[in-house]
Amino acid sequence: MSLEPAGSRSLDPHLRRYAARAAGMTASEVRALFAVASRPEVVSLAGGMPNLTALPLDTLSAQVADLITKDGLVALQYGSAHGLPELRDQICEVMALEQIRAHPDDVVVTVGSQMGLDMVTRIFCDPGDVVIAEGPSYVGALGTFGAYQADVVHVAMDEDGLVPEALREALATAESAGRRVKFLYTIPNFHNPAGVTLAVSRRAEILEICRSHQVLVVEDNPYGLLGFDGQTYPALRSMDPDNVVYLGSFSKTFAAGLRVGWVLAPHAVREKLMLAAESATLCPPTLNQMIVSRYLATHDWKGQIKSFQSAYRDRRDALVSGLEQHMPAGCSWTVPKGGFFVWMTVPEGVDTKAMLPRAVTARVAYVSGTGFYADGFGSRQMRLSFCYPTPERISEGVRRLAAVLAAELDLANTFGPISGRRAGTGPQVPGPDIA
Repeated sequence: MSLEPAGSRSLDPHLRRYAARAAGMTASEVRALFAVASRPEVVSLAGGMPNLTALPLDTLSAQVADLITKDGLVALQYGSAHGLPELRDQICEVMALEQIRAHPDDVVVTVGSQMGLDMVTRIFCDPGDVVIAEGPSYVGALGTFGAYQADVVHVAMDEDGLVPEALREALATAESAGRRVKFLYTIPNFHNPAGVTLAVSRRAEILEICRSHQVLVVEDNPYGLLGFDGQTYPALRSMDPDNVVYLGSFSKTFAAGLRVGWVLAPHAVREKLMLAAESATLCPPTLNQMIVSRYLATHDWKGQIKSFQSAYRDRRDALVSGLEQHMPAGCSWTVPKGGFFVWMTVPEGVDTKAMLPRAVTARVAYVSGTGFYADGFGSRQMRLSFCYPTPERISEGVRRLAAVLAAELDLANTFGPISGRRAGTGPQVPGPDIA
């Protein structure tokens, strides 16, 4: 009789049966730390969770109850993979704020925009194909590209977003090596994690570069309506409808838990997207779509977005003010004009991944920059999220983080750099708490 732990041998045959693409699916190394970071005594500057306290919950609960009572037989039934017609009409009205002129037939409703990104990657990328992405880039996108065995080539950004000349060079290098670049993945507005916004003056140039190289553009825009100065930027899709696939979401402007997003694609691409959606989920949840549709039809959703803008602006200001007051010399950070995130660079000698356990012990959390690169870079960077804690909690969290960083710099000056980076670190699949 074997006394080995249950399943210790049975795992081996399963590992041998995995598809090759499963090797690109790895859990975040910091996921276990965030079980601790979720404790109330820890100030989490890590997660990208929207703050929902401004939502009219009493009104919403009454509307959901009325919806079930009157339309429950529809709301609780299967629907179309395309999405509800009335919601697709309303999505076109939302996108019109960013100068997008779209037909509802070209909108495919998804279970969050993450599903849309998965479908786009699935229908376009074969193993070994290249995806161009900003460096750094959204960790959830990198996980998706890795799962489909696509190779990510990062392109530099500056304070005005993606650098056009760097994009030209990356495309030329890939083509000279005989590699197939399938698309550029970009977050032009209030970038996750970098916080920067692509300058309007660069947008047409970047689109022209991609057209000239016959490269599709995938525009991910969950934060575009959350500008702190009230400015809404023209979407890349509005400037080139035939070569841009647009990903949108209600997660940041309404309710993330409903998981309602969409893809706006050129007409020919839409058919493949619908087939991919049917194979993954059959259809997006009808009830959730109806809740979003009723909210848009009966609530001042534009006014609600203004409330979110104001709340997030106050939180951004608290974070930046705290950084200016407490951070040691040699640190630098972005000052976003919207969205959820600040990207900070720390002095030489500090590895933010190695420092993270000590930060959590000091009751503050962040996300190390290494998770936002497909090649393991980013060890001197961290993403700081200001969307969820109150301004007071943010200020306290920055104070704690600055103390940890100061201690880390003292150690580095005494004993030399402390590195937690491992060669070959690749994209990781995030949990919802750090996305």
